[in-house]
Amino acid sequence: MSFFHKYAELYPSEIARLCHARATGRFGHSFLIRCDDEEIRREFAVVLAQIGGCAHAKDGVPDTTCSYCRNLERGVYSEIHTLSPCGKMYQIRVGEIGRPEPNTVRSFLASLALTGSEQFPVKIGLIRDADRLNDAAQNALLKTLEEPPKETFIILLSANVSALLPTTRSRCQLISLAVEHQKIAFPGSDALFRILNQLIVHADGDLGTAEENAAQLIALFGKLSDEAEAKSEEEFADQFKVAKQMEDPVLLKNLEERRQDSASGEYMRMRKQLLSAIHTFAAECYMLSSGIPAADLPNPEVFAGDAPAFTAERGKAILDEAETLLSTLRFNVPEELALRSFSINCVMRKK
Repeated sequence: MSFFHKYAELYPSEIARLCHARATGRFGHSFLIRCDDEEIRREFAVVLAQIGGCAHAKDGVPDTTCSYCRNLERGVYSEIHTLSPCGKMYQIRVGEIGRPEPNTVRSFLASLALTGSEQFPVKIGLIRDADRLNDAAQNALLKTLEEPPKETFIILLSANVSALLPTTRSRCQLISLAVEHQKIAFPGSDALFRILNQLIVHADGDLGTAEENAAQLIALFGKLSDEAEAKSEEEFADQFKVAKQMEDPVLLKNLEERRQDSASGEYMRMRKQLLSAIHTFAAECYMLSSGIPAADLPNPEVFAGDAPAFTAERGKAILDEAETLLSTLRFNVPEELALRSFSINCVMRKK
């Protein structure tokens, strides 16, 4: 099933409205997709681009089988330009005037300003985690959001649109997609929930078990850096190959700086996923302790087997510890120390 047909079933009124806008010539050029589910945000952006740019659309409904629609869905459309947070601050920066470095707003805008080919006239500008645009980056984007280049669609994706400036939000058509059940699936999620079940559900006040689970958590977080490095090396492999063939030391140096920046951003993204999953697990425990039936939990799959029973005090204590962990790691507290304290405190506050 194509993405279009998938989301026509999931969000029929939203899709119908967008298709009608395309059919009547009132389709916009700048959009802001708000959704808590990253996969839905990413796939719906493809559908939006198909509706807006398919040359074979009938009554606003994209063909879905033409080369434009298929290439978009496969992620190989040559005129899609992406912008993502990077670096240790996990931000999208504005970039220097004149010669902006890659993966900055000014570099992104320069790419969109180039004339598209006859074969691929439609340009798509995609900004992932747009709430990580800093203020300068958002201000540099405003004019283009209001008046994009011809045959260009700009799509911002975010789970936290309130973090964007009002001036940015006002220049985009908001598409808000509600989710009844948010999937939690990322590399390491199975291991994480296994550890949390051992630590919070089955620890029984045993400090030895707490230390063992803490070591497992620390190791899990420690793998993130290696995984981010491996992913960035794979992403830049072809570019490094070409630069080495050209024997261009300046290009090699710039590529290495970009690769390191990309690795740092990927590490922060994966770290955020892990911390968010810990908070989700704790929130599920708190909901159970508040009397919410297991069948009504947003993510009952985080528990191994049947959902456990918690006293109100225990549920609140777990949630407090998770929120303390997230708050602590916003500062320069060693990750190992914070995770060990979290593990021990979850056990010590068993009752």
